[in-house]
Amino acid sequence: MTEKPAPRPGQAIVFRGGTVVTMDDSRTIHHRADVLVVGDRIAEIGHDLGVPEDTYEIDASDGIVMPGMIDSHRHMWQTAMRAYGADWTLTQYFVWYYLEHGKAFRPQDYWAGNALSTLDAIESGITTTVDWSHGLQSVEHAEAAIDALVNAPGRYVMGFGNIFAGPWEWTADPAYRRVIESAIGDKRLAGVQLAFDVTGDPAFPERAAFEVARDLDVRVTTHAGVWGATNDDGVRLMHEHGFMEEGTVYVHAATLGEDSYQRIAATGGIVSLSTESEQSCGQGYPPSHALRSYDIPVSLSVDTSVWFSADLFSAMRSTLGADRSWEHLTAHSAGETITHSHLRSQHVVEWATRGGAKAIGKEQELGSLERGKLADVLLLKNDDSPTMFPIVNPYGHIAMQADRGDVHTVLVGGEVKKFAGKLVDGDIGAVRSAIADTVEHLRSTLGEDAWQEGMSPEIPETKVLDNPYMYTDYRTEATHAAHETHARGAGAQE
Repeated sequence: MTEKPAPRPGQAIVFRGGTVVTMDDSRTIHHRADVLVVGDRIAEIGHDLGVPEDTYEIDASDGIVMPGMIDSHRHMWQTAMRAYGADWTLTQYFVWYYLEHGKAFRPQDYWAGNALSTLDAIESGITTTVDWSHGLQSVEHAEAAIDALVNAPGRYVMGFGNIFAGPWEWTADPAYRRVIESAIGDKRLAGVQLAFDVTGDPAFPERAAFEVARDLDVRVTTHAGVWGATNDDGVRLMHEHGFMEEGTVYVHAATLGEDSYQRIAATGGIVSLSTESEQSCGQGYPPSHALRSYDIPVSLSVDTSVWFSADLFSAMRSTLGADRSWEHLTAHSAGETITHSHLRSQHVVEWATRGGAKAIGKEQELGSLERGKLADVLLLKNDDSPTMFPIVNPYGHIAMQADRGDVHTVLVGGEVKKFAGKLVDGDIGAVRSAIADTVEHLRSTLGEDAWQEGMSPEIPETKVLDNPYMYTDYRTEATHAAHETHARGAGAQE
């Protein structure tokens, strides 16, 4: 049957007869229920709702209506190199982007990668994404990245970063500071964060960047607990100097000790878990088991599609798999048997929605379907697929059965961005041309031999065990010295 045309901009919309997974405080699920959207807000949730005249009706029967998902950490610029690093280790990633070829990206290449990533996100039901934009080597690169975000469907938090200079340097640059301040005032963005890492250098040169974040009243998002790069010393320094503030986001948090987890929990920190990344790259075993132990809030993220899947369905599924694998393996090594899984499908759905909203400080507006909240709404429905029936466990269906091909409709602030399984906003043809230009530029700039070798780059001996960051001379093997603790998965107690 041919679908009718998509709703008009500004038209009220009602989803009729769906399984409504609200993710409200009570985790209410309504069966055969309606969701009414008027303007940019959710107006009502209930059964057989009366609606304004000229309301557009979407048949949600045999489907699931849920909040739009929120990705708390994605290096969007790297989408221009989708799957190029499918076989990389984390060390090879550092070599390619940080040491050898990352500076070859022009401002227009940042625009292209970001523009493609925005369409990727919306197409898979992610309505808000944190652009962990850590290669902004110039003001022009930052402006191009922002331009792609504000002219794309979806909500985006701009995470300013620059792996090619110390955070104490680029945050002190007046021109860079003006771009950040302009972004803070840009209502087309969902927020601004400063994205930088703490190397563990006892001199704590990152202090200056934290002071800028405090002065600008923006959150810091930092890769912490990354094998061989950023670990307990960085967390300790942040804590000792008073910069572990509520809402700080710790990405990965995979190779941390008990003190670090306790500090994160006690100061109101949030972890962005990128399970596919942690499993494949080597940051450390995905730490959901430890985070549960310390009751640390969790959000989910894609990380980068230079390697991994670009959707949170994969993130939810891999997180359940990793946590349960750890639980069973730990029990078996002690001669015991797990009879009940501690991590449930409801938990990972919550992390993909409410958890992401908390990570960007928008839990009062996003992350759940409730009257008065912003209408970022996702309908999972695919009448042509045997995967979408029967729906007997909605959380389990979202986390373990559905995929981006089942995303029927996506609303962002009440506006339709995907309908009947197809994007209705964004110029995919223009983005395709821009990406082709970027790939050709990089391939010709590197040369064919380097391009092919880059899929499995050689590792400089000095970069195997020490801190990989170009912007500091500080070296440490602290992670490796503590390998016995990390190999056990610190904090994994029930």
